[in-house]
Amino acid sequence: MNGLRSWKEEKQSAYLYGILARRESRPEIAALFQKLAGEAEKQAGIWAEQLKSEGLPPPPPYRPDLRARSVAALVERFEPHRLKPVLAAMKIRGLSAYSKALPGHPMPTDVAQVGRRHRGPGVTGNLRAAVFGVNDGLVSNASLIMGIAGASNDKLFILLSGIAGLLAGAFSMGAGEYISVTSQREMFEHQIDLEKKELQAYPEQETEELALIYQAKGLTQEEARDLARKIIANPDRALDTLAREELGLNIEELGSPWGAAIFSFLAFSGGAVIPLLPFLFSRHPHGLWVSVGLTACALFGVGATLSLFTGRRAVWSGLRMLLIGGSAGAATFLIGKLLGVTLS
Repeated sequence: MNGLRSWKEEKQSAYLYGILARRESRPEIAALFQKLAGEAEKQAGIWAEQLKSEGLPPPPPYRPDLRARSVAALVERFEPHRLKPVLAAMKIRGLSAYSKALPGHPMPTDVAQVGRRHRGPGVTGNLRAAVFGVNDGLVSNASLIMGIAGASNDKLFILLSGIAGLLAGAFSMGAGEYISVTSQREMFEHQIDLEKKELQAYPEQETEELALIYQAKGLTQEEARDLARKIIANPDRALDTLAREELGLNIEELGSPWGAAIFSFLAFSGGAVIPLLPFLFSRHPHGLWVSVGLTACALFGVGATLSLFTGRRAVWSGLRMLLIGGSAGAATFLIGKLLGVTLS
């Protein structure tokens, strides 16, 4: 690890911790960031001493670069907990303190409990993503078809436009998910590599940082230090815990980039094909109205399914989705109608 770069990273962390401490209204979280700023200064001192021992010139006075100043401006403008991914990429620790233990999620008091509530197959998350993917495809392609139908009565043109909308949207969703998940994994892997090197370079400081986080989340100083020492004693568990507790990262939530891309592609396609079905398999003269009926039923079904996540009544959720999706379709139909009249 480059000593000067590591010194700069620690000084940058201390700079941002100071801003977070001033910005934070909760005393316990502000105190955590103040202490972490002190730890970062100590670690910067370690790297400065290493440079000196290697006969290298001492580092210059620290000046925040454009990236650090930009993040500082965001912290001043927005709630810090909303910037967790950005702060994690800037080597800011203690982000899990924004998720303090709640009833039903008690603080761990031994090593075996650490990270337990994060583990699991993630079925609910996948189902939620599937429902939203289907909804995106359904609303966007139905609106496209309605807009084209408003401008033209050519069934083949409507069909080709709907197929183009399905493919464009599905590939866009898939590519977007691939890039998103890949970027998150790259950031995660970079931060884990930094943690691994820091754990080897100064395990005592890493132990203290972890203990400070557990103190801010409700453990006594003695309990926090005892738990942190036990965790750091096991390198594999230590890396996993540092990622969760210091960075607020959970690699299990990211999944595979290709898996996310294919999943999004299929979910979007599943929704987008519904308003196309009458034009694909039927020459019925009222195919547009059949498409409207299928879309309306699907919108209601998607809305009702979303009630599983919102806790609202299924009928109300379904009707709301029907109203929103129907309004979008009606608006694009009218716009298409006006354009068709204007251009004809």
